[in-house]
Amino acid sequence: MIFSEDNPQVKDFFKSVYQFLGIKYSKFFKMDSLSKLAFLSAEIILKDTVSEGKNIAIILSNNASSLDTDRKHQNSINDSESYFPSPAVFVYTLPNIGIGEISIRHQLKSENGFFVFDKYNANFHYNYEKSLINNNKSDSVLAGWVNIDEDSYEAFLYLVSENGTLEHTEQNLKQLYTN
Repeated sequence: MIFSEDNPQVKDFFKSVYQFLGIKYSKFFKMDSLSKLAFLSAEIILKDTVSEGKNIAIILSNNASSLDTDRKHQNSINDSESYFPSPAVFVYTLPNIGIGEISIRHQLKSENGFFVFDKYNANFHYNYEKSLINNNKSDSVLAGWVNIDEDSYEAFLYLVSENGTLEHTEQNLKQLYTN
């Protein structure tokens, strides 16, 4: 799945997707935008997969970690007239929070990692995902790129397994990402 958009109402869009999908997960509204993007993207992919009890690894990446939320938190510290930095904002400044919320929602207790690259690194993803499956560390891997910066966001997530619909190759990942 790929979606990318410049949208001044990112939060409204995420809320609309959440409501459209009929999700019931109260912690969603506490998440930062990066976590919401990862959570919603994973929800779309995993909605038809009975994931509970399955060994599904999660390997995500982006180019800025949680910089978008970190900036918002820093701005709240810098604003001397309405100084009130919220610990709730700061708590959600780690990209692994998104992975954690996906794992909690789908009861996943498997390998996971979040990596930072300048751009989507198909070679890294292909090799890591292939290794996890070939070494029986996971049955499948939810993987891809989840990036947000202010009102610009991009998600490219996919589910890899031994018996996938499309052959898992570095070239296929590159082609899917650029399309």
